[in-house]
Amino acid sequence: IADRKEGIGVCGWILISLSFLLVLITFPISIWACIKVVREYERAVVFRLGRILSKKAKGPGVILVLPCTDTFIKVDLRTVTCKIPPQEILTRDAVTAQVDGVVHYRIHSAVCAVANVTDVHSATLLLAQTTLRNVLGTLNLAQLLAGREETARSIQAALDSATEQWGVRVARVEIKDIRIPVAMQRAMAAEAEAARETRAKVVAAEGEKNASKALQQASMVLAESPASLQLRYLQTLTTVAAQNNSTIVFPLPINVFGSLGQKITGG
Repeated sequence: IADRKEGIGVCGWILISLSFLLVLITFPISIWACIKVVREYERAVVFRLGRILSKKAKGPGVILVLPCTDTFIKVDLRTVTCKIPPQEILTRDAVTAQVDGVVHYRIHSAVCAVANVTDVHSATLLLAQTTLRNVLGTLNLAQLLAGREETARSIQAALDSATEQWGVRVARVEIKDIRIPVAMQRAMAAEAEAARETRAKVVAAEGEKNASKALQQASMVLAESPASLQLRYLQTLTTVAAQNNSTIVFPLPINVFGSLGQKITGG
């Protein structure tokens, strides 16, 4: 609001004097119409002959309003929670998504909220919608899904700088929900499943590689002591017999069959 050095003029002072005279003549009845109560969370912007009185808001408490010359507008300073309707946006990688959110803001200057904008709440809501679309349009889908907090902070900074001249301070912006087409959801699920299968195959291959190395080392140890191989056979037989199986598989060394074959051919 520009500071005006010119006064209200002679006619203005005459009207104000007549208003004071009217209050005095009709006192004490007129006092009930002149006294207004402003709550703790409210501020009153008083207009005297169309000009904002003292260029600042009045309250909280009791204020005096002159009849015929003064009008006032009450402004609520409490935090307002505004829900942004679902906005259909096109991300940078050409994916269509619907995003909605919540904006928390409050009026810190009642004079600016009354004198600089027609409807501060409607203007803030419309600006939040357009800012949400503009900011999210510069991101790809992966950034949109993974960086919700950073995106919300970017939207909050853009809103706060734009609404400062309206006397509005944005406290917080939250992205509530992100909805993408069903076909895109299926494609992303298939991609994630393929990635998990790839990792599972890599892990299984690593396990087979480690197991083969362990078996190689075990074979080298068993080759150094033939008696340990027989003990391993007996241990395996004990493990199989402990499972209540009806069939028992007893492994025999290959050299036993070789020696038996030589005796049969020699006989």
